[in-house]
Amino acid sequence: MDSVSGVGVLDKAVGVLRALRTGGALGLADLQAATGLPRATAHRLAVALEEHGLVRRDSAGRFCLGFELIAMGRAAADAFPLGDIARPFLLALRDATGESVQLFVREGDERRCVVSLQSPHGLRWIVPEGARLPLDVGSAGRLLRGPIDVDQREPAVAESAMVAESVEEREPGVASVSAAVRSRSGGAIAAVSVSGPVERLSRHPAQRFGQAVADCASAIGRALADSGL
Repeated sequence: MDSVSGVGVLDKAVGVLRALRTGGALGLADLQAATGLPRATAHRLAVALEEHGLVRRDSAGRFCLGFELIAMGRAAADAFPLGDIARPFLLALRDATGESVQLFVREGDERRCVVSLQSPHGLRWIVPEGARLPLDVGSAGRLLRGPIDVDQREPAVAESAMVAESVEEREPGVASVSAAVRSRSGGAIAAVSVSGPVERLSRHPAQRFGQAVADCASAIGRALADSGL
């Protein structure tokens, strides 16, 4: 496992937690396979994390995420109220479009999904809350990775809106349209996305939902400003 932070043991421990987040309850052999760590290292780290409540064992003795992470997650959410402020507007957007809706923020060289609302359709695009996705593909990534040029604005939407669309950039058959939630200074602090099958969103999703997504992002921006954020 390559070191990301420069602190190898920390990177390995985080790798164990992420493997359990993705794979659910794992026995030692499965945890070793998921992390690529030596068996003894995987076991030592899992047991150490268990001592801190970050890992626990189920009735079958498999390792899984610990309950201390729930408290940490709640504390993190309380310290970053964007999701709570945005959720009512995102729910309204999901209900108006009938498609899956996400809210992304930039985190280093990636983007993280902080709110994800699923479409009621049986065929839908699902992004788990907490998922980290690249900045170099997808409409939300394009908005969050840097200033958007005037030429990039989708013509179906008001000129003042920062909107981008993508069709099958990250996954075959999936389209999305995103709008930037802007700070008082005009920078993109988050991105609202509507995503779903190309068959429903079409190959020009901005023409279909761009204005609705832009209006939602603007409403969230105003709510953030009103709250003093």
